[in-house]
Amino acid sequence: MSISMLSNVFTNTLATTVSRLPLPAVWTAGSAQQRTLIMGVALAILSNVLFGVLYAYSSFLAPLSGTQVFIWRMLAMWAALVGYLLISGRLGLHIGKLKALGTVKQWAWLLLPTPIFLSQFWLFMWAPVNGQGVQTAMGYFLFPLMMVVFGCILFGEKLSRLQWLAVGFAALGVGSEIVRTQSVSWATLWVCGTYPIYYILRRLQGIGAVTGLLVDLTIFAPFALVYLVFVAPNSLSLVSGSGFFIMMLTGLGILSVLAMKTNVDASQMLPVNVYGMMSYLEPALLFILAITVLGNPFESAMIYSYGLIWLGIVCLIVHGVRQLRRAHKNTQTTKTVQAV
Repeated sequence: MSISMLSNVFTNTLATTVSRLPLPAVWTAGSAQQRTLIMGVALAILSNVLFGVLYAYSSFLAPLSGTQVFIWRMLAMWAALVGYLLISGRLGLHIGKLKALGTVKQWAWLLLPTPIFLSQFWLFMWAPVNGQGVQTAMGYFLFPLMMVVFGCILFGEKLSRLQWLAVGFAALGVGSEIVRTQSVSWATLWVCGTYPIYYILRRLQGIGAVTGLLVDLTIFAPFALVYLVFVAPNSLSLVSGSGFFIMMLTGLGILSVLAMKTNVDASQMLPVNVYGMMSYLEPALLFILAITVLGNPFESAMIYSYGLIWLGIVCLIVHGVRQLRRAHKNTQTTKTVQAV
């Protein structure tokens, strides 16, 4: 059974299992929309937990370095994605989109975000085992705040008072950390400063997530193979000669696919605001894992600066809840008017 088929079976099994459990009346007597919302929340939580497991995965694969684990993960993701697109018959669709790019300028524009994507995935696997787990997790906390700022600057989006308050708290938090340490972690800055650029470029290009991911992984796959053969042949021999490492790296690929699949499914089932709020669970888990499981240092003085950033996140969550309630109220009003 392929990884993509296993992913579909896993999701369907989860839905079947949930339906057989002794659930509250909100599930059994609720509407189809309510059941979809509950399942979407469950999948969002599961995807964030899986991403948390992936964050700590490098520590289970010693003596492979974080960079070597990153290389193996990219190859596993590429194989899983191509396999899924082949089985689902969608590979030709994405290749057709790429064939429509007829000029060198269009291809250069398409490939511009790829280095950002690869550097972020490398940092995700490298940081936890190199003492930068907490700082990287904080970068993910700051990411949604930076998206708000970029949206305001580049797309002219207007910020609410709560959003401005969130940005203000985040700025104070970063400023407090700079004053405390006379610097700020490059890992934090790299995540929150470049990841928004990647998403914005893909948005401006009109490239879907799957097509962009296919391009990024396909470009990197040959370099990954060259790295394993010429730069880290010890990694290749270690993995090929060990059933344990083969099993663990296969698990790395499967978990990566399941994390992406459940995350995409959740994004399709949940309203945008709810999905956005659920995404804050991932950096919280990464932060906890970095301190507890991975043993990354955390000083008590960091509570002040990080606490201000968390206050900013709370403001964004409150803003999202208000938008969701407003949208629900407008929907109910529309239904009442139509009924009349």
